Amino acid sequence: MMNKQLVLGSTSPFRREILDKLGLPFLCDKPEVDETPLAGESAQQLVGRLAQAKAEAVAARHANALVIGSDQVAVIDGQILGKPHTHDKAVAQLSAASGKTVTFYTGLALVDSDNGRAQMAVEPFHVHFRKLSAAQIEGYLQAEQPYNCAGSFKSEGLGILLFDKLEGRDPNTLIGLPLIALSEMLANEGVDVLTQQR
Repeated sequence: MMNKQLVLGSTSPFRREILDKLGLPFLCDKPEVDETPLAGESAQQLVGRLAQAKAEAVAARHANALVIGSDQVAVIDGQILGKPHTHDKAVAQLSAASGKTVTFYTGLALVDSDNGRAQMAVEPFHVHFRKLSAAQIEGYLQAEQPYNCAGSFKSEGLGILLFDKLEGRDPNTLIGLPLIALSEMLANEGVDVLTQQR
């Protein structure tokens, strides 16, 4: 049995579902962190900083815990794509991505709440978009309304049909929680996920 509580510093149902795959008990706690980028900050620096800030914010509220923080952005042509929030912005994002490669950077941090020790990594994942017609974009957005998703799609749903090819070390990275990297961080804390299974 693990001797520390595992805490996911996120209320994202997608991240919770991914973490469930590890078969370990965990709690969820909302980090309440300002996500505004700093001047001159790269996408990789931004997600790394925010992942660690989220984990540290939640760790301050939990004793004897290993706290996971994660953050993700999409980058196209050197520009960071945020969550569109509106239909028009989602149309613009998917139109810009059509026929191009979008790189998703996911920051991952694991913080030990007892000693403040932090591990951090940034995992890239490349999404090669098909050429999309205006009708295809409209049909997709009406079907899934992914207005709270960076890049305006849900790859775990119908969004997979927007792509020509996916490239990356861990498909979970695209949804927002790289499990391969997380399992390595947990192992560094003495938690071997495979031997923890019931």
